[in-house]
Amino acid sequence: MPERRPPRRGGQPLPPPPTILGFDPHAPLPSPEEREKPRRAAAIRYEGGTAPIVVAAGSGETAERIERLALENDVPVERDGPLAEALARLPVDSEIPPELYRAVAEVLIWARGVEIAARAEQAADVRA
Repeated sequence: MPERRPPRRGGQPLPPPPTILGFDPHAPLPSPEEREKPRRAAAIRYEGGTAPIVVAAGSGETAERIERLALENDVPVERDGPLAEALARLPVDSEIPPELYRAVAEVLIWARGVEIAARAEQAADVRA
């Protein structure tokens, strides 16, 4: 199996894929009103600037499409209802607000770990 290299555009590496935050409407929720909430999802990307950027956000069918596209493209998906709710309300192309820095940083660290583990697994498969 050939080595996977990062995709390039015009000789430059493409930015890292976004991390998707999704709300699982089937998870146990505290009240019937909570269960009626539509699914929400947001995709964020951090490229080393001031703060991560919301690159996609929505609810209902839009949220389902965001999550489906992420899964089809091996983009890490973290299901964090309250964070997805907050991020899905932000305008696309906006930086996340400071009050969400800690929660988003934890998700980005998790996503990076997922990517590292996947690369290690691919390398082990190539050696085998």
